[in-house]
Amino acid sequence: MCGLVLLFMLAPHKWFRDQPRLQYASQISDGVFWIEPELVNFSEPEPKRLQDLGKALTLRTGKKQTILRIEPIVDAEKEVKGYMAFTRP
Repeated sequence: MCGLVLLFMLAPHKWFRDQPRLQYASQISDGVFWIEPELVNFSEPEPKRLQDLGKALTLRTGKKQTILRIEPIVDAEKEVKGYMAFTRP
């Protein structure tokens, strides 16, 4: 039993497709990210906003991310809880 626990602890992360958690953003699937509202700057025009978000995701993931669009996710009271960002590599 101890051998199994030790094997699990020493196993390479890529065996489990482990990914680091991104601050303010989490990858849900290929090309889809959850983005916290704090990361979205609405004082900028949309093209610049999408470009800046893409750069932030690129820095966090280590892979070039181009954001195609973002969609707000709201709760029952219509308060924005976050955004879904759709990207292409």
